[in-house]
Amino acid sequence: MTDQAGSLLFAQYAYPPNALGLCGADVPRTLLEYGAARESDGGLAELARTFEGAWPYLALIAHANRIEDPLDPRVVEAYWIGNELLGDVRADALCAHLDERFGARLGRGRERLALSAGAGAVPHHCFHVFVVYPWVGLLRSGTVEEPLRVLDRCRIAPARVLAVGGDDATVELRPLVWDGSRLALGAPEERSVRWRDGGLGFARPAPGDRVALHWDFVCDVLSPRQERALAAATARSLAAANATGGIA
Repeated sequence: MTDQAGSLLFAQYAYPPNALGLCGADVPRTLLEYGAARESDGGLAELARTFEGAWPYLALIAHANRIEDPLDPRVVEAYWIGNELLGDVRADALCAHLDERFGARLGRGRERLALSAGAGAVPHHCFHVFVVYPWVGLLRSGTVEEPLRVLDRCRIAPARVLAVGGDDATVELRPLVWDGSRLALGAPEERSVRWRDGGLGFARPAPGDRVALHWDFVCDVLSPRQERALAAATARSLAAANATGGIA
């Protein structure tokens, strides 16, 4: 039986890229309605399975921790935000998982997988964005502006809310920066983001809240523990990306 809390948490973080047509079945309004109503059923769990980027990681984390349901809220939190479950996924299991999924196109990238494991890679969304996606490779080739924008928006980014007005919020966050050879977090800057679409949102942020962003949409308000976990998973993913240069 699928945990409703896990399905709802998945919807919160899956909605922004789905609304852009990037991942999963074309059902952004459905995901938004589920999440805003805080109600779930088997239909939401089936929708989660259509997210071919995220779902295999959930299955990997669940298997490594002997958790039956990939939509257990602890598993979903581990992938999108980070928690102690990530530490129980062995480096060789992560490498085997990626080789099985992407081996046909990796080529010499298999060597980079070993490097990413040695750099402490964990099956977190930021790792998938920084290491598996081709964008870091494009940065290294000299194409910077658009790849850096995509990497920055596609990761799960922590931010502090400064002001809220209408469907938008002004937040402060540390953006991704590229120095010609390494990805890092830059100096804090302000950014306008959305917390509500069509009158619906997952959390109503208030000034001072720490929130999680995905594609500049507020997915949730973070607890101090979650903020620390996201920072740690992001740091490990950046280290993996800088060690490997990305798989593609």
